[in-house]
Amino acid sequence: PLSAAAVVGAGLGGSAVAYFLQQHFGPQVQLDVYEVAGVGGRLATVTVNKQQYESRGASIHALSLHMQDFVKILGLKHRREVAGKSAIFSGEHFVLEETDWYLLNLFRLWWHYGISFLRLQMWVEEVMEKFMRIYKYQVHGYAFSSLEELLRSLGGDAFVNMTQRSVAESLLEVGVTQRFVDDVIAAVLRSSYGQSVLVPAFAGAMSLAGAQGSTWAVEGGNKLVCSGLLKLTKANIIPARVTGISLHSSEGRALYEVHYEGSEGQGSAFYDMVVVTTPLHPSRSNFTFKNFEPPIANFPGAFQPSVTSVVHGYLNSSYFGFPDPKLFPFASILTTDTPDLFFNAMDNICPVNISAAFRRKQPQEAAVWRVLSQQPLDKQQLKTLFRSYYSVQVTEWQAYPRYDAAKSLPPIVLHENLFYLSGVEWVASSMEMIAVAAKNVALLAYNRWHQDLEKIDQKDLMHKVKTEL
Repeated sequence: PLSAAAVVGAGLGGSAVAYFLQQHFGPQVQLDVYEVAGVGGRLATVTVNKQQYESRGASIHALSLHMQDFVKILGLKHRREVAGKSAIFSGEHFVLEETDWYLLNLFRLWWHYGISFLRLQMWVEEVMEKFMRIYKYQVHGYAFSSLEELLRSLGGDAFVNMTQRSVAESLLEVGVTQRFVDDVIAAVLRSSYGQSVLVPAFAGAMSLAGAQGSTWAVEGGNKLVCSGLLKLTKANIIPARVTGISLHSSEGRALYEVHYEGSEGQGSAFYDMVVVTTPLHPSRSNFTFKNFEPPIANFPGAFQPSVTSVVHGYLNSSYFGFPDPKLFPFASILTTDTPDLFFNAMDNICPVNISAAFRRKQPQEAAVWRVLSQQPLDKQQLKTLFRSYYSVQVTEWQAYPRYDAAKSLPPIVLHENLFYLSGVEWVASSMEMIAVAAKNVALLAYNRWHQDLEKIDQKDLMHKVKTEL
């Protein structure tokens, strides 16, 4: 039996994988979770005027079944939706404006972009429908030893190719016009990944699904999912930074020594199994692997720096062509890929705890806006967007993979019982993708430990799963 397992990182990936490992291996396994910065990882909040706001990872797609499950299991609630309109800004004018009237929105999209809008929806729906197969496979205990195998089992080689070519290329191929790509697709990808239409088609599809589907968030903050899962699992949280892993063996089995440094100084501990959920990337963690033969290499690719500024202030609506702020109708503004635009998106955000009486601030009142940009905003840029402001809180983070940088997907299995979870972000980066990867790693670890090879990398799974029912 497995006696001790370590999880490196306590963001969503780490907390979910700890939970799933315990589900499969049982509560007798000692689970240590190493986290230096605080549970929740990128799911963080900032406080403005005694209220908390999500500073990043904000919305969850309606079809995110693992996230839905976590919320149920933990007794958390969905945050109340506060409606608001959005628009796409080109730096000079709005290229697309949402109205209160659904039919008019459709008509405008239709009028401006013809059939492109429909073709986009069909394309995204087809990808999502195939992606949803993963839940069936996982319920039946099937796992995949590489990201390529996982994608292939969902959508064949076409899915694997979608990680190697751009979303723009894929959409143009199904008959979406260049104009729709430049106006609408570019704006959505800038607001989600902070990148252009050159991101891979698969990551793009996931981001576009989030833009057109209904989304939700957790009452009290999405990071409650992480702390909740770790409490439920009764995992032992070690506040230290892991510096490396070295391989030893005992009685023919691999044994891993995890080296760490915390406020008490340096230490190490031995485990039968380790799951790394922080990015193994020179810019993100300087991790050393010792005694592995062949050696475990550094992974290619880079991360996209991204800046979130949470600003409490008065919007300068005249910059957007509305001299009278009372008439400014939008709660969120996406932007096209224009050289002089210094921000990717901005939205008038609501606190993580929304009371029944809560209403969104009127455009002429001081409100809390979240501005996403590539570089920190300077005084002049803040003055452009806001007439005046009380406070600005800036978080800089290495948010997403720079998708144009890597040609191949990172491995999941680094060694016998040593697994890597974060590589999934190179396929697409969303909370649900990470939860799916966490479930896959837990199943893979379990099936390998018990030598149940029938459950790993099986071909023709759709057929197998149908006959098993």
